[in-house]
Amino acid sequence: MAITKDTIKHVAHLARIDLAPNELETLSAQLQDILDFIDKLKQADIKDVLPTSHILPVSNVMRDDLPRESLLSEKALENAPQRKGSFFGVPKVIE
Repeated sequence: MAITKDTIKHVAHLARIDLAPNELETLSAQLQDILDFIDKLKQADIKDVLPTSHILPVSNVMRDDLPRESLLSEKALENAPQRKGSFFGVPKVIE
């Protein structure tokens, strides 16, 4: 598939991007290089390669989720920049 300046103009119009004429030339060449590279990747023989989600064998190490005593509100609010009673004070965001 060839990328032309008209294709770039059309996509730029859809994206509401204003491009200079020299940018059209540069982008069309860069996108054509990307598509050529993708075509090369399509030719790679991957039938013996297993699908992977990560290059290394990784697994999450998580602690057991055990119930414990919760934080007291006084302790949680002791470093609050502003408080209103037993709550955090925050600026009003709705008129």
